[in-house]
Amino acid sequence: MSTRRKRRSWSDEEKREICAQAVLPGASVAQVARRYSANANMIHNWLKDPRFARIPADLGHVEDASFVELKLIPAACPATPGVAVPPPAPVCASRVDITLSDGRRVLIEGPTALSAVMGLVQGLMG
Repeated sequence: MSTRRKRRSWSDEEKREICAQAVLPGASVAQVARRYSANANMIHNWLKDPRFARIPADLGHVEDASFVELKLIPAACPATPGVAVPPPAPVCASRVDITLSDGRRVLIEGPTALSAVMGLVQGLMG
């Protein structure tokens, strides 16, 4: 008696749904493959196929990007006569990911001063 498994066939709609889940922020192809009892390499191949892999809306419209002028003004510190106070070390992050209320996403990668990010956020809110 043979114990061969039957090959599963996936409809185009199922492939599109699986690919859409695989490209979500924070998702991994391996996790999605386990969820559907599929092979991760097969999903990677589907992601290369334009029939199944859709570009997320926030990544597909670069022409909709806009820039906000940002002017950083150093914070005023009260002067203490005769006492030199060293400036505080800047707080930095290596990656900042901001999702705006309208669904747009701002991703900043690389060493970034959080004071600059706060200025950007204030500019976007204004």
